[in-house]
Amino acid sequence: MKKVHFIAVGGAVMHNMAMALHHKGYAVSGSDDEIFEPARGRLEKLGLLPAQEGWFPEKITSDLDAIILGMHARLDNPELVRAHELGIKVYSFPEYIYEQSKDKTRIVIGGSHGKTTITAMIMHVFGQCGMDFDYMVGSQLEGFETMVKLTDTAPIIVLEGDEYLTSPLDPRPKFHLYLPHIALLSGIAWDHINVFPTYDIYTNQFRKFIDLIQPQGSLVYCAEDKDLIKIATEARQDIKGLPYGIPAHRMEHGITILETSFGDVSLKVFGQHNLMNLEGARMVCEQAGISAQQFYTAISDFKGAAKRLELLGASGDTAVYKDFAHSPSKLKATVEAVSQQFPGRGLVAVMELHTFSSLSQNFLDHYKHCMDEAQTAVVYFNPHTIAHKKLPPITVEQVIEAFGRQDLRVFNDAKLLEEFILSQEWRNKNLLLMSSGAFDGMDLGRIAQEVTAGR
Repeated sequence: MKKVHFIAVGGAVMHNMAMALHHKGYAVSGSDDEIFEPARGRLEKLGLLPAQEGWFPEKITSDLDAIILGMHARLDNPELVRAHELGIKVYSFPEYIYEQSKDKTRIVIGGSHGKTTITAMIMHVFGQCGMDFDYMVGSQLEGFETMVKLTDTAPIIVLEGDEYLTSPLDPRPKFHLYLPHIALLSGIAWDHINVFPTYDIYTNQFRKFIDLIQPQGSLVYCAEDKDLIKIATEARQDIKGLPYGIPAHRMEHGITILETSFGDVSLKVFGQHNLMNLEGARMVCEQAGISAQQFYTAISDFKGAAKRLELLGASGDTAVYKDFAHSPSKLKATVEAVSQQFPGRGLVAVMELHTFSSLSQNFLDHYKHCMDEAQTAVVYFNPHTIAHKKLPPITVEQVIEAFGRQDLRVFNDAKLLEEFILSQEWRNKNLLLMSSGAFDGMDLGRIAQEVTAGR
């Protein structure tokens, strides 16, 4: 039995990976200085929850086969120091994922936006078609117990390829470690400016990713992105380039219908960005042996990934959606998707500035006109979050100027934001809540209930 210890086991992918290795029959242990739900309850259910929070170097013993290090841990972590003293192999989770999949066909989904949704679509179709596959995805998906599955038998693995750094020990982007046979890039929009300070540096990470595609591999890429077209067409000659765009479709009574050679296919998702995601997923599935007809049959009941245009509630002529959108391109696409899906309704769009990039003075201007299609546009930020990230403070006036809307409502108190939302007249109007954070603990489910109840 292999013995593996996780340093910072409470992370989203880390605790799911711990569960996956436990299901595989490994002896799994872990530590963390804070573990929140749902990780706490899920680890406890399998007997994997540490007895105490904190770091305990005595847990690091010479009989461990591997240490898996989370991004949350620091270089001076006492368990990491002890592992180095004992000469135990330390992996980042992307390194260990690769170790577990060296003999599999690796499908890697990258890009600045849409990664989770495209990965989820592929997993949904593979599952519907009865394929045996492993996976790692950045969100909990309906029908899948964990966000990570690792087995000895599955011949293929589907991986969401994040461009952020691998671990405190390894400054490479995560998706550089997976070495795909089939790769997809959804688009390039500058993000993570704390580690990629210029657009050129950021773009070069995608060039390197393409260079790491295995010989005779495939690159599926979005042909709606001019910068991506440029780097994709510069790829090695042995890589098969497969561009995609928006498939033929129409709208009927609020339902998006694909127009295919096999007939009409009604979808449960909407928005041009989701249609592009779907077309990219179809082309990846085709490279993996799934026919177009099989794909369309399977994708028709795909409901989306958690926090990706997730419907929190609906009643009559009002709906409330939650989305992970935080970068300018994601924000603009999501606002436009909801606005265009319900052309007869007003839209109140609320977004939280939460990431390092979004709270940086020299990045704010990238949000210009991103929320123009919303009838009412609202931005929330917490000055304490800015201080915690050691960034210069920003003002309400700077945010209004950056978004290019003089009628923009800006809040930095979550209670006042909630009061504003609940004070609105919600007849024939939708609410869209967008953040990679949590609006400082606002109960979004309760707000959705009150909004759709007609308060």
